[in-house]
Amino acid sequence: MVHLDYRDARPIYSQIIDGFREQIAAGILKPGDKLPSVRDLAAELAINPNTIQRSYRQLELEGWIVSMQGKGCFVSGEMSIRQREADRLLTEFDKLILQLERCGVDRRELIARLQKEE
Repeated sequence: MVHLDYRDARPIYSQIIDGFREQIAAGILKPGDKLPSVRDLAAELAINPNTIQRSYRQLELEGWIVSMQGKGCFVSGEMSIRQREADRLLTEFDKLILQLERCGVDRRELIARLQKEE
């Protein structure tokens, strides 16, 4: 489900949050899908359950997931979440373009990279 990179400078809870955000935004996890329990995910990742709880709490505050007492955590049915994430990423993309242009990268090169098929 979520993969951790212990060489990554980001804290573990941030990696978990980002992992679930990416899966929800990509449609891998769909509205209503149940997330693993805190205990199960902590055991699977071999980390402290408090770290998972912290990640789930943040995802819930941001509207990515909903928590149902006694039933667990589920992907939010709110579709605007995906649009907000797309907007956030596009804003970051715009900033990166400006930084690249300041470094002397030509806009035509950026366009060529976008059009390049992999």
